[in-house]
Amino acid sequence: MADMTLPDLAKKIADIDISMLFTKSEGGELAGRPMSNNSDVDYDGDSYYFTWEDSRMVQDIKTEPKVALSLQGAKGLLGSPPIMVAIEGNAELIRDKATFEQHWQSELDIWFQQGPDTPGLVMIKVHANRIHYWDGEEEGEVTLN
Repeated sequence: MADMTLPDLAKKIADIDISMLFTKSEGGELAGRPMSNNSDVDYDGDSYYFTWEDSRMVQDIKTEPKVALSLQGAKGLLGSPPIMVAIEGNAELIRDKATFEQHWQSELDIWFQQGPDTPGLVMIKVHANRIHYWDGEEEGEVTLN
């Protein structure tokens, strides 16, 4: 196991836009869907995603806030394997407009045409508890409180 720190890991995943967000659905089944972090990647253990209040994932999170994220970077130099990251954490549903504005990126306007004032908008904040990574031959884990 390697000893990458959270700041080291943050640098490596800064360019990864899409992650898979996994929730536990009805009947205990796992449901995954791609989510964009919309360039909000100053990673400190928290990830932020915007979605609709009436989405299935929001309903899943209301029932079970434990979620997982999966990220994969692009291939490295000379075709070396990309970094792959698995994050376990707790999701929080945020409905505060001031918080929306802190994390808003203009790219979101295509999905949420009234910006942070879009009716039915909700932000999912995932706070990581455990991060496992594979970076070529290097494998390791970062545990957060």
